[in-house]
Amino acid sequence: MNELLLTKLKEVNEEVDRLLSTSPSIIRKYLVHLSLSKGKGVRALSVLASALDKNDEIHPDAIYMASGIELLHLATLVHDDVMDDADTRRGIATLHSKYGRKTAVICGDYLLALAMNQMNAVDDKNQYVDFNFADIMLDIALGELQQHINNGNKNLSIKAYLDIINGKTAKLFEASFYAGCITHSSDEAIINAYREIGHLLGMMFQITDDCLDFEATESETLKPVQSDYEQGVMTLPLLYAFQEDPTLKEKNLTRDFINEVVAKFDGVGFAKRKVNNYYDQAMSLIDSLDMSELKKDSFTKILEMARR
Repeated sequence: MNELLLTKLKEVNEEVDRLLSTSPSIIRKYLVHLSLSKGKGVRALSVLASALDKNDEIHPDAIYMASGIELLHLATLVHDDVMDDADTRRGIATLHSKYGRKTAVICGDYLLALAMNQMNAVDDKNQYVDFNFADIMLDIALGELQQHINNGNKNLSIKAYLDIINGKTAKLFEASFYAGCITHSSDEAIINAYREIGHLLGMMFQITDDCLDFEATESETLKPVQSDYEQGVMTLPLLYAFQEDPTLKEKNLTRDFINEVVAKFDGVGFAKRKVNNYYDQAMSLIDSLDMSELKKDSFTKILEMARR
């Protein structure tokens, strides 16, 4: 990744750490614990890459945008871990496993408010009046609820599954590209193109994560694998197997049997083809836009991260 983006990503991480470590004393130790399990910052990188202007410079507001996005993402992870009853996140004890479910939920709520506050820290709020961060938060919450409602739903269609991940995962990536773009452009067509690239990236990211449940080890992902169905989460490789042979829904779905039928119908292969299709659509959009080689290269590398 380009040195400028890595430098700016470091600034974002420092800003997030500052916000967590200087939070009110009553909540500080919990949020500092969360700082130990932060991820690679793909969403923050998406904001920063999108914020590159025609001179390959990044407006200072992008730091506020990117840190706000990361805080929102952290809040969703806290709530996800509570709902999934996960013990670890990236090799670190989850907040609820260490301090209790009620504390974790309250901390997640606090992070949502902190994310909103950070988005409002920009110098000229009027410049971003059309960027409604609250709408993004609503879409994500509804996506999470849709997934929860459909936990264990063997009759979930692939279309319905894609609608769910559009809300629970892709919306935050869409917001990341949107937030970066509006620091240097007000052209509606360009903004919509950036948002679509973010949407496609988010769809890739979630479907790739679905595949990791079948292909990766816990030491590679730093989270539980071979466990999505056991937690009630319906993923694309298994849903494809159900589509190909609906009688499978009536079987006793042990983990070994799930692995067997997903392999039989090449559910992971189907999912990866879907990811590659999204990748091609995103690259086509990128090629259609007037941007520097640095920016195009940065976008391409971020897309590659989503089909790791």
